[in-house]
Amino acid sequence: MYGPQLAAELERVALALYSAAAEHAESVGLILADTKFEFGLLPAPATGADGSASPAPTHGQLILIDEVLTPDSSRYWSKAAYAPGGPQESFDKQFVRDWLTANGKKAVEGVRLPDDIVDKTVGRYREAFERVTGQTL
Repeated sequence: MYGPQLAAELERVALALYSAAAEHAESVGLILADTKFEFGLLPAPATGADGSASPAPTHGQLILIDEVLTPDSSRYWSKAAYAPGGPQESFDKQFVRDWLTANGKKAVEGVRLPDDIVDKTVGRYREAFERVTGQTL
């Protein structure tokens, strides 16, 4: 099932995951602006459930791999503070990227973030976690 069939299956699954996550995020006052999903394929079984040889399988089961819907793989914005066309109040690593850019440190090796930037980043990640999951860290 490589090729167009696999692409269609990936599209269906990715859009269903995104739609469900975006709906949940909206219910807790967040916009899921974008995210990434990484998929893999388990090896196809060599035999069928009854022990007989399987016809030439093209792939095994599609699986979701890596972390998903965290501030590292997704951009969450405050729904209440959303303003089209401008920078958004975010709950992701964009905060660190913005600091690096503003301080001429983007793409510089060995940068040490100031403690206040680390604390603010932790706070944003914690708030995203708590809002998305409904749990307190």
